[in-house]
Amino acid sequence: MSLGTVDQWVINAVEPSALARFWGFVLGGEVRDREDGWAVLHGASGLPRLSFQPTSEAKHAPNRIHLDVLVEDIAEAVQAAAEHGGTPVGETVTDEQGSFQILQDPEGNEFCLVNPIR
Repeated sequence: MSLGTVDQWVINAVEPSALARFWGFVLGGEVRDREDGWAVLHGASGLPRLSFQPTSEAKHAPNRIHLDVLVEDIAEAVQAAAEHGGTPVGETVTDEQGSFQILQDPEGNEFCLVNPIR
């Protein structure tokens, strides 16, 4: 039994439209700007929609939750993300589970590009 299902993930953003477009590049999908300042990413890799709500506060602490984005080639994906405003954090890590690279989106939210061992 579950209480419900995920309708959307909501991310606070100083610049919702710009951040939605970064994530649209990373995950695919279509960005729709709303008149109330929100931006919504629909159809991203089969995920529930990602909504970006306006806030005046910049991010100050590490995320309590983050996305792991499955990619074929971490080095290529890091380069492409960086060209669109992402920032790599540290080096790529490889362990018995596979490889991952931590990045920050243009507003400092952490996410990982991952390539697990299969």
